[in-house]
Amino acid sequence: MRWKVADVPAAGSAMMPGGARVAGSNGRTDAFPPPRRTSLAFRTTALVVSVAVAVAIIAGVVGAAMIRNTAVDVTRTYLVNQAEVIAQQLAGESPGYRIGLAKLAQVFAQQGISLVTENRGGRLEGTDQQAVRQATVAGALALADGASMSKTLSVAGKTELLEARAVNGRSFALVASADIGAGTQRSLQRRVLLALAIGLAAAVIGGLVVARLVTRPLRRTAETARAMRAGSRQTRAPVAGPSEVADVAEAVNELADALQHSESRQRDFLTSVSHELRTPLAAIGGQADALSDGIVAADEVPQVGRTIRAESARLERLVSDLLDLARLGADSFRLDPAPCDLVALVREMTGVWQVRCEQRGVPLVVSVPPAPVVVVTDARRLRQVLDGLAENALRLLSPGQPLVFSLAVSDAVVLQIRDGGPGLDAGDYAVAFEQGVLHERYRGRRPGGAGLGLALAHSLVTRLGGSISAGPAPEGGACFSVVLPFSGQWTGK
Repeated sequence: MRWKVADVPAAGSAMMPGGARVAGSNGRTDAFPPPRRTSLAFRTTALVVSVAVAVAIIAGVVGAAMIRNTAVDVTRTYLVNQAEVIAQQLAGESPGYRIGLAKLAQVFAQQGISLVTENRGGRLEGTDQQAVRQATVAGALALADGASMSKTLSVAGKTELLEARAVNGRSFALVASADIGAGTQRSLQRRVLLALAIGLAAAVIGGLVVARLVTRPLRRTAETARAMRAGSRQTRAPVAGPSEVADVAEAVNELADALQHSESRQRDFLTSVSHELRTPLAAIGGQADALSDGIVAADEVPQVGRTIRAESARLERLVSDLLDLARLGADSFRLDPAPCDLVALVREMTGVWQVRCEQRGVPLVVSVPPAPVVVVTDARRLRQVLDGLAENALRLLSPGQPLVFSLAVSDAVVLQIRDGGPGLDAGDYAVAFEQGVLHERYRGRRPGGAGLGLALAHSLVTRLGGSISAGPAPEGGACFSVVLPFSGQWTGK
């Protein structure tokens, strides 16, 4: 069977029946692209227009009902007024009253109003027979002398208004459709609809303007974020617009400042670490070249070997600190808590550091309680912290300046490494455990490493459930205090 290139699906994807491609391991798909997102400007405009349309519909419905009710009320008032006029004429019944009524009937007919009167035979009559029937059914003939009647009738789905009066023992009625002012109603409705259309158009324009004003600062903030992603660290978003949008811009600017500061510190730290790595590597390489070239005398070979070993140990310690710092940020970093006698731990340290201090002419002072002090902790990691603090102190001490190991117990256990050296400037104790800060401040003035030790000590003590602080020592130098809870229970994380 021969394969064509077109027959083979791309790596990380599969073919569904019918040829549709599903997403591969990279999470992309050709057959089902992600839904297209609408812009905030579009949503704002759509919301404003939707509200305007809803208001227009409600206003139109309410307006139409009000116009109709108003028209009915106007027609009813007109009929009442005309019925009163006719009643006055009938009350003064003269020989010509029927001629007058006939003329009124003609005038009313032109206005869409039917006049129905009671003849001498006691029956209702008029030119509009339907109006006669409506007045009869409504009971206009049953009115007592001087009484009146106002009724709203429904005839063939239409609303009819009836006003009846009884004067001098005779009744009459005016009947008119409630839609007698339909033309006026339609004119008013057209005007209302026109006003609503204008309001709707204004809402659309207003929505577009508002959306543009609101989203302009957001667009600028998004451009700033893209510039930051592209590597620019000087770009800042303008703080403008509504308070919420301004808050977003301020947050992005603060993030940019923090990122710029973090990257600056990271570059300085990497530069420092690179320098510290190159120094032992250069020493090891130079001594190795001297050995390979045969320019080292036989009696100098042991010293060269010790130099290479010391520099390799320095390099190993630096790499180990880097790895520990990296692991401390991971969930896989393990601690092995167990009961530990801190008095025994300090005495064990004393046996190692006594020799080193004697070689440097530095007196070692140890202060511990006479009884065991047992806490639950990781003894290996705690010893790593204390050895690192002692290493930093001994590096700066001159002959005759003391190094102190102290253990005290109150509500908590306090382990201190103090010295009589130059100490730190007053403002440096607060930043002593920030990675590489002291190394950068004292570069060229004091011997030191890459500035990892104190940062590593702070991270380890924190993971052990304790705290570490720095301050001046009574001996004149620096004092580093490790405080552990004295509850007999494991409190690390």
